[in-house]
Amino acid sequence: MTGDGTVPDPVLEEERILDVYSRTVVRAVERTRPAVVYLEVHQRRPAARDASAPQIRGTGSGFVFTPDGFILTNSHVVQLASRIDVVLADGGRFRGALVGDDPDTDLAVVRIQAPGLVPVALGDSSALRPGQIVVAVGNPYGFQCTVTAGVVSALGRSLRSRSGRLIDDVIQTDAALNPGSSGGPLVDSRGEVVGVNTATILPAQGICFAIAINTVKFVAGRLIRDGFIRRGYLGLGGQNVALPRRLVRLHDLPVESGVLVLSVEKAGPALEAGLREGDVIISLDGQPVAGIDDLHRLLADRWTGDRARLGILRASERLTVAIVPRQTRPVAGPP
Repeated sequence: MTGDGTVPDPVLEEERILDVYSRTVVRAVERTRPAVVYLEVHQRRPAARDASAPQIRGTGSGFVFTPDGFILTNSHVVQLASRIDVVLADGGRFRGALVGDDPDTDLAVVRIQAPGLVPVALGDSSALRPGQIVVAVGNPYGFQCTVTAGVVSALGRSLRSRSGRLIDDVIQTDAALNPGSSGGPLVDSRGEVVGVNTATILPAQGICFAIAINTVKFVAGRLIRDGFIRRGYLGLGGQNVALPRRLVRLHDLPVESGVLVLSVEKAGPALEAGLREGDVIISLDGQPVAGIDDLHRLLADRWTGDRARLGILRASERLTVAIVPRQTRPVAGPP
């Protein structure tokens, strides 16, 4: 019953709800679409030495995230590219330069020199909740600025990249993606980008994935600075785990979760440091580690063999162990 005592018409109420939903999606798209780009990627055939040899051409999506022309996309869209053409939403075409590429997170940064660019607004993926409305914008099969809408199906998924490394904190959504959608933005109802669309599971329907924007912000910054990501590794397998509240209070911990050690590699840094299966990592050099994403981020520059202090929980005891991360093979930047 409404405030004036009348009973609302259920049909009109349903139409009103649908209209609000439609306006929400339209506003999100209008704020995002001008920054979405179409990528034409040319690759020389690997076995061909002749400069005039036929080229393989692929397509994908991306989006402008700075006014001076930096564009985010997927690594698998631009890998091995000999030429990248970027087509803006208004039809302008520009030659793109590959700034940096990180296959381990399936992210890459391309740059164009173009006037009047309007970048997207970047959101906060940690604020997402399952069931929240999200919109994907991209160029599937070359159909530019295609819009699909759905919800956040799940958070904290892991997805194996083409390099073999697990990408953590991945967003699962049912907003439809198709070949060519890769690299496009996943946005929330405010039109803020919360993820970079990256993969689907075939032949399943409605199971699509996006790299969380909080991961993207970190990786993009390093790609712009260095052209690649330097990483250290500890030689262990782990998963995110919630900490018992009694231990959080007992040790006055700044985090309520950590990384549970599931396995320790032979002759690896973790074994040399004395880590055991069942230990829970809670800090690295005094910086809180609430999960695998934190640990990866803190290890990004730990590649020179410097000694680090690893905070762990072993049963109910809090310990600090010395560990020397080793360098993983960095992915070379553009020539």
